[in-house]
Amino acid sequence: MNSNELIKDLKNRKFKPVYLLHGEESFYIDQISDYIEENVLSTAEKSFNQTVFYGKDSDPLSILNAAKRYPMMSDYQVVLVKEAQDLKWGKDGDEDKKTADPLLNYIENPMPSTILVFCYRNGKFDKRKKTYKAIEKKGLVFESASIHESKVPGWIEEFVREKGYAIQVQASALMAEYLGNDLSKLANEIEKLMLNLKVGKEISTTDIQDNIGISKKYNVFELQRAIAKKDAFKVNQIINYFADNPKNNPIQLLLGALGAYFTKVLRYHYAVDKSPQGLASALGIAPFLVREYEQSARAYNKEKVFRIISYLRECDLKVKGVDVSANTEQGELMKELMFKIIH
Repeated sequence: MNSNELIKDLKNRKFKPVYLLHGEESFYIDQISDYIEENVLSTAEKSFNQTVFYGKDSDPLSILNAAKRYPMMSDYQVVLVKEAQDLKWGKDGDEDKKTADPLLNYIENPMPSTILVFCYRNGKFDKRKKTYKAIEKKGLVFESASIHESKVPGWIEEFVREKGYAIQVQASALMAEYLGNDLSKLANEIEKLMLNLKVGKEISTTDIQDNIGISKKYNVFELQRAIAKKDAFKVNQIINYFADNPKNNPIQLLLGALGAYFTKVLRYHYAVDKSPQGLASALGIAPFLVREYEQSARAYNKEKVFRIISYLRECDLKVKGVDVSANTEQGELMKELMFKIIH
């Protein structure tokens, strides 16, 4: 069951007594839990029948006591446990009542009038635990997996379409390259972008550059193109701009982007299918970007790419204060890195 199907069931008032929302991608976990929190009960019902816990500040017994209550003037009560990964879950199979999971017995026999929701973010719940198996049997387990980078542009296009807009293929690819596969971050940036656009407008690369803080002339994508051409003058222009504007161009973002870029160049070298379609699939990029990686692969052979990835790791350590003077500026580190890459 995907998130849309789950929310459709919730809209149709098809509830489970226990939900476990877990996984590495928090976007869908938040989407589902927000829907439950905002829509399952009416405003009047929420006052007496909706309880929200946070894992770090809660304990299983308090959650258990809340879950066992009967709803007041409502068919259901909702008990949400946010940040459930921080909850002190009991030990599985422990006979000692002091350390055994007190929630297990309840989950095996849950109250039909209670909707108990665990939001376990930034990781997977241990599927070997009895608690997991009990929720799977008596309730519903939803795993929110990270989306592969190759699918991010398509996700952006679908998200934009659902909001009543359209987006150019190049624009979705640019946004995916710049923001990565953090869906919560992507959704937040897209929604901010839409505040400045008329409903129904097709989002262009210019819209993204104007609204998401990407300089048209000096950005990491232009830097990658200059590196591919070994254009030292353009590379130095961009790096000098980054050094003068560190707040909008942090070195950590640069290192992450170049790391991902040269990893794809390395994939190009090892790809068996060198057709545009095969390379687009292997590299996880839009087909129109393949030519750029072809150029980089011609300029940098496998051995050089391995050295470049090593240079990026060395620079990352220096940024963290390892093997470098405390007074070394990030701009100087970037310039040193660029010289090593293109020479």
